[in-house]
Amino acid sequence: MMDATTLWWLLAAALILIGLAGNVLPLLPGTPIMLVGMGIGAWIGHFEQVGWGTLTFLAVLMVISQVIDFIAGSMGAQKAGASKQAVWGATIGAVVGIFGGLPGILLGPFVGALIGEYWVRQDMIRAGKVGLAAWLGVVLGMAAKVAIAFTMLGVFILALVF
Repeated sequence: MMDATTLWWLLAAALILIGLAGNVLPLLPGTPIMLVGMGIGAWIGHFEQVGWGTLTFLAVLMVISQVIDFIAGSMGAQKAGASKQAVWGATIGAVVGIFGGLPGILLGPFVGALIGEYWVRQDMIRAGKVGLAAWLGVVLGMAAKVAIAFTMLGVFILALVF
C-alpha cells in the first residue's frame, strides 16, 4: 500500500505531465496546471528544497507563458492586417482543431483565419496571407510556451535535486 506522500507525489507528477501536454492543446492551461503540480511538490517537501523564491520565479514564467498564449495568434493575424472575423476564426479554428489531433491543432488556426478573412473581404489571396500569419503566430507562440514549460520543469527539478 502506498503512503500519503507517494500519492501526493503521483498527483504532483500527473499535474506536471498534464500541464506539459496543455502547452500544445489549446483548451488546457498548461503552465498554470504545471505550477499547481510544482506547488504540491514544494508543499510535500515543506518548501525546503523548492522554496518561495523558486515558486515565485516559476509563477512569473507561468504569467509570461499565459500572456504569450493570449497574444500570439492574434498578433500574427493583426500584423497581416486581419479583420476581427479572421482573429475570431483563428481562435475558433484552434479550439476545433483539437479534435483533429496534431494536424488539426496546427492547421485549425490557419483555416479559421482564412475563412474569417475571406468572409469579410472575398479575396482568397489576402485571406491566405492572413491565415498564414495567424498560423505562424500560433506556432511561434506554442514553441515559446513549450520552451517556457520545459524551463519551468528544469528549474523545479534543479531545486529538488540541489
